[in-house]
Amino acid sequence: FILMSWIIDTYMNDFISFAAGGLLQANWWQVVLFTLGMTHITIVAVTVFLHRSQAHRGLDLHPAVMHFFRFWLWMTTGMVTKEWVSIHRKHHARCERDGDPHSPMIYGIGKVLFSGAELYRHESKNAETVSKFGHGTPDDWLERNVYTRFSARGIILMLIIDVALFGAIGFTIWAIQMAWIPFWAAGVVNGIGHYFGYRNFASPDTSTNVFPIGILIGGEELHNNHHAYGTSAKFSSKWYELDIGWVYILGLKALGLANIKKVAPKLKLEANGKAGVDLRTLQGVIAHRYEILARYTGIMKIACKDELIRLKASKADTKADALAAATHWLGRGEENLAPAERARIEQAISQNDSLSTLVLMRHDLVKLWDSSTASSEQLLHDLQAWCQRAQQSGIASLEEFALRLRRYAA
Repeated sequence: FILMSWIIDTYMNDFISFAAGGLLQANWWQVVLFTLGMTHITIVAVTVFLHRSQAHRGLDLHPAVMHFFRFWLWMTTGMVTKEWVSIHRKHHARCERDGDPHSPMIYGIGKVLFSGAELYRHESKNAETVSKFGHGTPDDWLERNVYTRFSARGIILMLIIDVALFGAIGFTIWAIQMAWIPFWAAGVVNGIGHYFGYRNFASPDTSTNVFPIGILIGGEELHNNHHAYGTSAKFSSKWYELDIGWVYILGLKALGLANIKKVAPKLKLEANGKAGVDLRTLQGVIAHRYEILARYTGIMKIACKDELIRLKASKADTKADALAAATHWLGRGEENLAPAERARIEQAISQNDSLSTLVLMRHDLVKLWDSSTASSEQLLHDLQAWCQRAQQSGIASLEEFALRLRRYAA
C-alpha cells in the first residue's frame, strides 16, 4: 500500500500530463498545423501517386517515392492501391452511365457527397472491377503481405502515434485524418465535381472545375480539366488556375524523382487570315475538340438566351421554360440525359431556325472526331465542307466560329 501510494504520488502528475498533451505537449495552433500538414501529405499521395501516376500513367515516380506514398496511404487511409485505381478507371470508362461507381447523376448528389466512401467500399468488393481495371499496380511482397493483407493495421498504427504524440486530442486528430479523404476526395471531387462549378471543356460528361485554385484537394478541384485530358499529369489549363499537385510533380522532376510522360496539348492558333483548312487544321481540331466544343456551346447559349427574351416578351412561358432547361444542360454532358429529357430539350430548341441550325452543325462537328473508320483525307474533306456550310449559314456567330476554326493547329 505504501509502495503504491508512493508510485501514484510520484507519477500521477506525469500520467495526467501525458494523457492531456502527449509527448509533445503541443499548443492548439501546433495541433492544427500538424493536422493540416498530415492531411495535406495524404492528399498529395492520392493525387500524385494513386491518381496521376497509377490510375492514368501520366508520370512515373522513383521507387523510393512510390514506397513512401504507399506506406503513407497505408497508415492514413487504409486504401489498397489496386482497388482505388480500378474503381477510378471504371469511373472514367463508364462515366455517368450504368456501372459508374460514384456518379451523382445516378446516385444523387447527397449520396455521393456524404456517403462516397460507402460507394467506394461497395465497389472495392467487386472482384470483376478489380480484375478488369486494376492491372499494372504494385504487386510486390509488401503489397501482398502487408498493405493489402493488413490494410487496417496501418490506420491503427496511426492512431497509436497520434495519441502518443498529443494525448487525448490525438483521437480527434486521427478522426480528422480518417475522414479527410472520404469527404474531400470521395465526396467533394466525385460529387460536387460532377454537379457544381465551371467548365473549360465540353467533355461528354458533367464534370466541373470546383474552384480554380487547387490547393486544399491537391489540384483535384480542376476536375473538368482532368476529364477532358484524363492522362495528363497537369490539371490546370487557364492562366488563373493553380494546380498544387503539378507544383509538387515539377519539384520531384527537378530532383530526378519523377518522369512526366503526358500533359494536355497546348492550344496553338495560327495567324489571322489563313486561307483554308488543311491537315494541320484537322489535327488541331481533333486535339482540342473539347475546347472547341466549349466555345461552340457558348455560341449556342447566347442564341438560347436571345430566344428566351423573345419568348418571354411574347408570353410563351411554356416554351420559355423548356428552352431554359435546354440552356442549363448545353455542354454539361447532355448526351447522358434520359431519352425523354433529351427529346424535350431538342424539341424546345427546334422551335427556332437559328438554334436548329446550330444544333445540326454541332452534331456534324462532333462526328469529325467520333469517326473511327474514316481516313484523314475524308475527315479533312468533311471539315472543309463544314466550314463552308458555317460561313454560308447566315448566322454571324457561326461564321466567326468557322474563321477561328481555320487557325487551329496540332
